[in-house]
Amino acid sequence: MRGLSPVVRGPQYDSARVDGKRYLITPGPTPVPPEVVAAESAPLHHHRSPDFRTLLGETLERLQRVFETEHDVLLFTGSGTAAMESAIANLLSPGDRIVVASAGNFGERWLKLARAYGIEPVHVEHGWGERLDPDRIAAAAGEADTVAVYVTQSETSTGVVHDVESIARAVRPTGALVVVDAVSSLGGVELAVDAWGIDVAVAGAQKALMCPPGLAFASVSPRAWEQSDRATLPRHYLSWRVAAESQRKNDTAFTPAVTIVAALHKALELIEARGKDAIWAHNRRLAYGAREGVKALGLDLYGPDDETSAMVTAFLMPDGIDGQKCYSILRDRHGIVLAGGQGKLRGRIMRIGHMGFMNEFDIVTALAGLELALAELGYRSPVPGAGAARAIEVFAGG
Repeated sequence: MRGLSPVVRGPQYDSARVDGKRYLITPGPTPVPPEVVAAESAPLHHHRSPDFRTLLGETLERLQRVFETEHDVLLFTGSGTAAMESAIANLLSPGDRIVVASAGNFGERWLKLARAYGIEPVHVEHGWGERLDPDRIAAAAGEADTVAVYVTQSETSTGVVHDVESIARAVRPTGALVVVDAVSSLGGVELAVDAWGIDVAVAGAQKALMCPPGLAFASVSPRAWEQSDRATLPRHYLSWRVAAESQRKNDTAFTPAVTIVAALHKALELIEARGKDAIWAHNRRLAYGAREGVKALGLDLYGPDDETSAMVTAFLMPDGIDGQKCYSILRDRHGIVLAGGQGKLRGRIMRIGHMGFMNEFDIVTALAGLELALAELGYRSPVPGAGAARAIEVFAGG
């Protein structure tokens, strides 16, 4: 990695930008296609009307196809964390043994949620940026009577996409349920809930599904329903049973985010029209361009340098440069919103999202803006424009 060098600063810009142009290139919320914006802006349905019931029913069917499940997909108004919490409250009783495997900020969220309900998990801790080890997880689950194993598929804090198919296969002989946080992976990378033997997968609307924030989902297998009927932790708004009973009538138990359901209906239509295989390949291509561009700038990747990092590219800041300052310059002076580091990585890394409604120009813009911001902080890339140029070379087939 190249060090710092003096730079000749260009014109100083007012941090309050006048043109208002913004580039949202984050792991979420992600940009929303114009068709989805239009659907969200249509005249409001009453949530008990026949029109909305039809819309909801079609949306739930499309969600089943994205999750690749024939079983219930429950919808809640809330962030993805609401669906995560539902997977604690609906499955467990006081004193239950669960295993949480983490390798980043969002894996550790499972710990916080469980402890909020008085459950102390067995923690299979991995270093941030490492891949979850299926054998370690299965060994922990098999040591005693374990009710459930909680893991994350796309760890957006580090850029790692974990192999939850292998984890589910390894855990299966223990009899424990497998619960997957797919908040940022659903629709962006392969996830076959039924075929892989995943009992519960939770997700949110504002990531690869190209919608505004405000909806959360939980797919529930028959085994998970059986465990839910035995569980005694308190729940009401997030009750799977309450949600399922309403949804079987194409209704919701409580007032839903009606406009976001309309947006999701359209977004899922767009996803189906394009095809999941094409979307997954597109995300991997954008990710490859981002990784190559980051390396061309002389920066070190934080996450893996392979196609599994299809949702987020994480990279280390040069020595002596605060990633949060770089993030602020990008946002306030150039209108480019990337993502900073979280938790122990705050200030040490930055992250480029490439999921949902993004294309090659977003990645080139991110890399060009990143070079400008780093130059203002005293860092010179090996060759001016090298990051954007390398990404263009990748996208042009070089």
